[in-house]
Amino acid sequence: MELFQAKDHYILQQGERALWCSRRDGGLQLRPATDLLLAWNPICLGLVEGVIGKIQLHSDLPWWLILIRQKALVGKLPGDHEVCKVTKIAVLSLSEMEPQELELELCKKHHFGINKPEKIVPSPDDSKFLLKTFTNIKSNVSAPNKKKVKESKEKEKLERRLLEELLKMFMDSESFYYSLTYDLTNSVQRQSTGEKDGRPLWQKVDDRFFWNKYMIQDLSEIGTPDVDFWIIPIIQGFVQIEELVVNYEPSDDDKSSPETPPQEATCVDDIHPRFLVALISRRSRHRAGMRYKRRGVDKNGNVANYVETEQLIHVHNHTLSFIQTRGSVPVFWSQVGYRYNPRPRLDKSEKETVDCFCAHFEEQLKIYKKQVIVNLVDQAGREKIIGDAYLKQVLLFNNPRLTYVSFDFHEHCRGMKFENVQTLTDAIHDIILDMKWCWVDQAGVICKQEGIFRVNCMDCLDRTNVVQAAIARVVMEQQLKKLGVMPPEQPLPVKCNRTYQIMWANNGDSISRQYAGTAALKGDFTRTGERKLAGVMKDGVNSANRYYLSRFKDAYRQAVIDLMQGIPVTEDLYSIFTKEKEHEALQKETQRSHQELISQLLQSYMQLLLPGDEKFHGGWALIDCDPRVLQQLERSEGDNLVTVCPPSCGKGASQKPSHPQLHGLEGAGCARYSAHAQWQPATVEVGMTGGESAVPFSAGARCSADRRCRAPIGSRPLCLALQLPTLWNLSPMVFSL
Repeated sequence: MELFQAKDHYILQQGERALWCSRRDGGLQLRPATDLLLAWNPICLGLVEGVIGKIQLHSDLPWWLILIRQKALVGKLPGDHEVCKVTKIAVLSLSEMEPQELELELCKKHHFGINKPEKIVPSPDDSKFLLKTFTNIKSNVSAPNKKKVKESKEKEKLERRLLEELLKMFMDSESFYYSLTYDLTNSVQRQSTGEKDGRPLWQKVDDRFFWNKYMIQDLSEIGTPDVDFWIIPIIQGFVQIEELVVNYEPSDDDKSSPETPPQEATCVDDIHPRFLVALISRRSRHRAGMRYKRRGVDKNGNVANYVETEQLIHVHNHTLSFIQTRGSVPVFWSQVGYRYNPRPRLDKSEKETVDCFCAHFEEQLKIYKKQVIVNLVDQAGREKIIGDAYLKQVLLFNNPRLTYVSFDFHEHCRGMKFENVQTLTDAIHDIILDMKWCWVDQAGVICKQEGIFRVNCMDCLDRTNVVQAAIARVVMEQQLKKLGVMPPEQPLPVKCNRTYQIMWANNGDSISRQYAGTAALKGDFTRTGERKLAGVMKDGVNSANRYYLSRFKDAYRQAVIDLMQGIPVTEDLYSIFTKEKEHEALQKETQRSHQELISQLLQSYMQLLLPGDEKFHGGWALIDCDPRVLQQLERSEGDNLVTVCPPSCGKGASQKPSHPQLHGLEGAGCARYSAHAQWQPATVEVGMTGGESAVPFSAGARCSADRRCRAPIGSRPLCLALQLPTLWNLSPMVFSL
């Protein structure tokens, strides 16, 4: 659709329809497309995909109009329904302020012959220019109070900061999805059993997952059928759609059978059945927010980080759906403070919690009939207080349709043995089969899912995603065997399994970014089925990033989410804004001091280590492991640094080395190293080296045969492969010519 800028309006137009957005009061009005002729000097700014809604970032400042600037096709669901992801948005201030650089795709009708999307603005209006000048003179004469000017500037700064966070929320996380023809807010089962009427799509949606409901409220209240065209229900969550082929390895008996024609290399359904698998996660807009800002339950029974995940399988005309949910422990609890991992605490007594706990599960049982709670929090340590409170409330609720399963994830999977999750799936296997799934074909509903699994840990992110993926895998294998797509005794083919694991890992990463700001921890296991040290180290980085985000950035993201849902912002954002600026200044000063310290250390090492006839060329820092961690790391894993040095002058050697030489290896804290001869290396490279020649490193070691003298090995330069543990202290390293 085309976007026009006029003197008093922004006008969206497609075909015979037009939506006028006032630049004076933010009002929305439906008008025929021919009314464009009545607008004052309309100029086409470019093309947009649709309207998300309006948002006001401060009560004293104008409204902003949010438009879909760019979309990406995710895939097609059964029935040829396209699902799109919002990749870029455009925001327009509904005021007299000129729009910023929007970078819209140009309309060929109005921008014929223009190749680059240059900013197009109307020529300055003389009367507007005179009015602006008069206003400036008037404001200068009136000499306004300095305090009011300061407050106004603070509001504008805060608005810019919130606007920046809004743009990041939509464009960095890429977590908003929509379909013009399919109801993404409702599962297959709810759609198949709902009323068949002629209502428009936006009126059939599940209110819990209609994320832009408040932002589009002005349009929905117009009440005429023409408004249906402009309202696009948007969900926050995750959608991925893949087509998989059940194709086993050539060694399989069926494929090596002489009855199988050798010329059948293409994927024909009779030989290699195909099926569509889709993963759709819907985040609730109730009690939405960031990890340390939204925990537990609220007074209405809504819980934080509530997500419904639907796994959808489609084979020929059969569609099978299985639903699971996740959500914070429904008691009043929080983690307060700016420590790395604050200790959880209960905010209300057992008696005060009962009504809200009951309200939550009564709604869940009304929607899903039965609930199987899978609680993954630790049964010892700091998480125990939350797990115990949960169990007490379940016992007080005392409902036969509620089943409680406790699985101490960290205890059972200690030592990175995440494959032990199968212990849980084996224990609840009968419950999984009894729960069934929704099965629909062209004739209607064949069977329904009777109940759901409600899985939770503390954050309902990392552990939860691993367990939900394991449960969903059991269900999918049963479904494919029922449909005859998989042989009864065969596991899922390797390629299918790999794609399936990646889908669930992507799902976990997306939900984690929406709630905690980073990718999911333990994602390497979900993605590959193995837990390795590299994944542990990556989790360490993500944990540190979560801490930083919760310290400052989450307050702005939470404020934006609240404003999107029409919830008043209660946190003092001005004080956080000031603290953030102070923190950034302190961080820059600390970084400068750190760099100066490294420089001083290098200068000191130069004086101590370098002979007088050698010239300093450059220096860097090597990783030095904390000795407390060294015992926990396996000798075969770590960061590998390959660096090049020449033979040194040792025991009686008279010639001066002509290639770079390393000094200070004694302080590097190397776990092991290996020596390899190379021809005339000229650069320093990073990489991996093969390992049987590697020997333990000892203090004073050199690259000679006895590891202590500096005599060369042959006449060629050496390549030292240093294997280094991964947790860091900095130890200077001098590189000389």
